[in-house]
Amino acid sequence: MKIAQIAPLYEAVPPRFYGGTERVVAHLANALADLGHEVTLFACADARSRAKVVPMRARALRLDPAPLKSDLASHLTMLHEVRRRAGEFDVLHFHVDLVHFPFFEDMAERTLTTLHGRLDIADLPEAYMRWNRYPLASISRHQRRPLPFANWLANVPHGIDESAYAFGQGTGGYLAFLGRISPEKRPDRAISIARKAGLPLRIAAKVDPADRHYFEQEIRHLLDDPLVEFIGEIGDEDKAAFLGGARALLFPIDWPEPFGLVMIEAMACGTPAIGWRCGSVPEIVEDGVSGVIVESEAQAVAAVHEIDRLDRRLVRQAFDSRFSARAMATAYLELYARLAGGGSPMPEKQPPLPVLQKAA
Repeated sequence: MKIAQIAPLYEAVPPRFYGGTERVVAHLANALADLGHEVTLFACADARSRAKVVPMRARALRLDPAPLKSDLASHLTMLHEVRRRAGEFDVLHFHVDLVHFPFFEDMAERTLTTLHGRLDIADLPEAYMRWNRYPLASISRHQRRPLPFANWLANVPHGIDESAYAFGQGTGGYLAFLGRISPEKRPDRAISIARKAGLPLRIAAKVDPADRHYFEQEIRHLLDDPLVEFIGEIGDEDKAAFLGGARALLFPIDWPEPFGLVMIEAMACGTPAIGWRCGSVPEIVEDGVSGVIVESEAQAVAAVHEIDRLDRRLVRQAFDSRFSARAMATAYLELYARLAGGGSPMPEKQPPLPVLQKAA
């Protein structure tokens, strides 16, 4: 099968440091190529892939030192090239939210759009009603809640290449926080849990410009605690050691997380996650097997003290059975076959559209 993967241009594929969507696209493209399919990846020129890369920008937007740049212009240029070459592919798989919708309406049934972000955002319901012919894939059932009427074709959890994440024994004796310093990720909560549990916490996280004020005002002073070590942003080459050495991953989110890639990265290293019952967490963490789901700091502290009861090899097995790149690729191939077969693919269910309230 000839498959086009259209990635965002914000990060390299895979990202050099932090990044979720582009990392998933990288693992998916490689897995599809390994399964014998002809995969073309539209991405930045700094992509590293076993697929054929069509370079659409010299480097990823986030790490481009140019003081002024247009993410809209770069993505429109890419979509123009994808449109020009669309006839070469059986399926076009988009990972760029809905920016492509106005340009591929005449071939919508031959496309698949995986939505990677939160959907409880103003203006989205109207857009997904307007462009309702595009088959959509969610990454968790919880992600769909704001748009239950959308044209959902399937739910496909993320997967990652298991060979990139070595199994660890958790002998470092610390708790881990990996991701981004932002209010919704609740690093302050992670610090509080570690302090109450009396265990070291290592924080490997980036600070976006949008979150700089939060970091300076709410987090920086908490890093003075001798139990807390702030490492900063790390790349894939350091993740296995960081996660594999941890007793547990703390995932104390306070927002409707669509997936939470770091949870399965930890699981791949045999490290259980202690996650809040929020967003996709109950879909990813099997409570008492691959981690513990909590609803308060007190429960989280108790989970820290009992986490060694979980068998780290079973944590890894839970990852292998559900979240490998091959499992993700296989699920997508089933969708591609339905789309490439012609006709209009049937969504999982199509309830009546809700009546929108007009703005006052």
